[in-house]
Amino acid sequence: MSSPTALLLPLALLVAACATGPTRGSATAEDPVGPTAVSPSGATVVPDLPVSQPPFERVEASWKDRMEVPYAYMEHRGSYAETGALIPGILRELEAQGLEPDGVPFALFYDDPGTTPGGQLRSRACVPLRGRPRVQAPLRFEVLPSQTVAYAFAGGAYPEVPRSYPGLFAYMRGLNWDVAGPVRESYLVAPAPGVPMSALVTEVQVPVRSR
Repeated sequence: MSSPTALLLPLALLVAACATGPTRGSATAEDPVGPTAVSPSGATVVPDLPVSQPPFERVEASWKDRMEVPYAYMEHRGSYAETGALIPGILRELEAQGLEPDGVPFALFYDDPGTTPGGQLRSRACVPLRGRPRVQAPLRFEVLPSQTVAYAFAGGAYPEVPRSYPGLFAYMRGLNWDVAGPVRESYLVAPAPGVPMSALVTEVQVPVRSR
């Protein structure tokens, strides 16, 4: 697996791609892209659903039982546009503490920007870890619980990803499911020189419960 330092260049570009942050929007068009891409760690990513593309007229969604995920994180309160900027700092801290990431970075978004003032939005920038290591400040440690989630794969620039949410929520409504936790965005393919924005892939997961 690549060292945290080796991940900083693509993740610095990830931060730039996230500069406008998650926003909600109406869904309008979708085309699948190729199923294989390379993650920030160099691993091959093979989504098990077609990757929906903006403007997300149709979103391919399904559900699964997510395994628990130990992770280091930094909390953020304020605009979601600022959450991704924390990831390079987390990687530097992990390297300084002798800890190595165990998967791709992700973010957790706890509030709906449509109903929560921007300054009060709660989110976490996260990096998965193996086991339950001792994590020192300024990082914090938690375990994302095993849970049933609805999920989809969204292609394209990261600020466009929340435009796929309406399609995923529509899938959930069809199964009489409500949201039961924070939305998770896992950044499977990070921006890098020579990688077009259309090749970026994000997995969106929404924990669910029956109505």
